[in-house]
Amino acid sequence: MGQRPIFFILAYDYNSMLNKYESEFSNWIEKEKKAIELINVVGKLWFDRSIELVLFRKPLFDIGSSEILAHHQYAKQIINKNISIYETLALAQAIAKSNLAPSRIDIGRLASEWLDVDVNFSSMEDFVIKKLGHHIGKDKMIMQPKDVVLYGFGRIGRIAAKELITQAGKGEQLRLRAIVTRSYSDEDLIKRADLLRNDSVHSAFSGTIVEDFEHKALIINGQVIYMIDAKNPDEVDYTKYGIHDALIIDNTGVVRDREGLSKHLISKGISKVLLTAPGKGDVPNIVFGINHSEFDSSETVFSAASCTTNAIVPVLKVVQDVFGIEKGHIETIHSYTNDQNLLDNYHKKYRRGRSAALNMVITETGADKAVAKVLPALEGKLTGNAVRVPTPNVSLAILNLTLNKKTTKEEIEKTLKNSSLLGEFVEQIEYSISNELVSTDVIGNSHTCVIDGPATILSKDGKSAVLYVWYDNEYGYTRQVIRLAKSLAGVIRLTYY
Repeated sequence: MGQRPIFFILAYDYNSMLNKYESEFSNWIEKEKKAIELINVVGKLWFDRSIELVLFRKPLFDIGSSEILAHHQYAKQIINKNISIYETLALAQAIAKSNLAPSRIDIGRLASEWLDVDVNFSSMEDFVIKKLGHHIGKDKMIMQPKDVVLYGFGRIGRIAAKELITQAGKGEQLRLRAIVTRSYSDEDLIKRADLLRNDSVHSAFSGTIVEDFEHKALIINGQVIYMIDAKNPDEVDYTKYGIHDALIIDNTGVVRDREGLSKHLISKGISKVLLTAPGKGDVPNIVFGINHSEFDSSETVFSAASCTTNAIVPVLKVVQDVFGIEKGHIETIHSYTNDQNLLDNYHKKYRRGRSAALNMVITETGADKAVAKVLPALEGKLTGNAVRVPTPNVSLAILNLTLNKKTTKEEIEKTLKNSSLLGEFVEQIEYSISNELVSTDVIGNSHTCVIDGPATILSKDGKSAVLYVWYDNEYGYTRQVIRLAKSLAGVIRLTYY
């Protein structure tokens, strides 16, 4: 037989490529349809039953179908299993048929376990019942909603407001009832509403905001939030606004000691205080997930520590537990903050008076000392410093650690990755396998830190490790504050991670 003509081969290649295009596109459309079905199930579970589904901590509520499929692609890469929209949709439908109490469920973990299952189940519903048996029965979790007041409305205050509104669901957990600022006017209300609508770093708020001048309030996604003006924390009667037994989140950072923070408790309607900055003196500094269960039940004043402390403590805890830490140094490359000057001007602290947008500025950090308060085993073993850099958000902690036990780079990577997927710190730690990760990629990440896996360095003797830990020092920290707030309010749902 003679050779086939060149035009026949080209025609074959063309048809093959066209068929592949049509096939891939058709498969994508089918997946989009399934993602839309999943969105419907997720929404009903969230609003009707306070059951929240996530995919390896990636949100599935209030996002589009393409983003859901992108989360599935991430799941495949990070877990090395072919988790598809078909499995997660079927699992979500099975969860919808079960009698689960209010819960937060990682459907990615469930899907991974379903793919690994070596026991015959009569149905996926039976598998779900076996895995989530402790969640079945509405009497497993009966929550009383907790009123929340934000004292201050700066960077953290606005992010906290948006997140509290977004997480409100059917209103069984935290309810944002009021925001306190130093002054009020109708013009102030308009300006504050606009700052809430738009954010140069975190983009526009996707919900609705209506100024209610008659009641001096903002109506955000149907929730009425009073705007109260006060010069001092002890001069407001919150009960006049129907607010009782509330948790107040002080995000001004002006007062950090017990005496000053306790003035909030003099106001009628407030029962607990949470500071979004390192507390001074005997104020308990809490990193949720690490020491949140250690506080005295009679305590009424708390600190959520700093963004840097929340970022590094979970990683240090994992390393300390597995390898031991002999000593170390923490260098924080931190985005500039509002306490620096935009242009050169007087500042009470050294170097911070120089233009934040033009300079790298060496400054002190208390993170090394704060770590010891949360992890006493590391007291005296760490030093720390910080460099403020000309970026508006996302910071990087470089952990240079001398280990007690000799190890390998592969063992460190495996340990840290596992802690992000199935460990007790899955809400705090994300592990990145990307070789292209940069700071803007971390904006809006809900974890307190993102470990840059490919950047990890280990010395030849196997005892000196350098870890690179990214964190959104605004959003990621605020999410941690809200986790702690839910814990203090007693409204944390059952979880399956």
